[in-house]
Amino acid sequence: MAELYAVRNLRLCTKDCLCLYVCPTGATDTEDSIIDRNKCVGCGACANACPSAAISMVPKVMPPQQPKEERVAEALRSLIRSKTQAENLAAQLPGALAAAAARSSRLMAEDLCRESGYMLPQSEEARVFLERLRTYPGIPLEVVEGLLNTLPFPEKRDRK
Repeated sequence: MAELYAVRNLRLCTKDCLCLYVCPTGATDTEDSIIDRNKCVGCGACANACPSAAISMVPKVMPPQQPKEERVAEALRSLIRSKTQAENLAAQLPGALAAAAARSSRLMAEDLCRESGYMLPQSEEARVFLERLRTYPGIPLEVVEGLLNTLPFPEKRDRK
């Protein structure tokens, strides 16, 4: 079984702070809403105690990206582009239905991105994306460089 550590979803956190009382190492901190990964022993007590289900246990080492044939990856990228276009079109419409349609397209695009390998932090696609971010104005370069230097990217591999 993989070693785990706790992460907090700030959108779900209701600041009930039960995690503070059950954490044996003091890794949880509601002052800045961060769970200290270095102190976390992966026991899951905080996740089990959280009444708002804002804490999840994730593996310390992510599984490797599954290989995909180039035609499958290209099909997924085409679907991502079409969903992004649908989201942009829906956002131009007035009303709650437009917001729902835009959100639905965004969620599907996120799933497609994940399946394409773009949302695995250690994937080659994520590395290329981060390198491209260096050229965007307003992006904090120190954050991008920190991610590029921290994430365990694989050696470049040949695509099928």
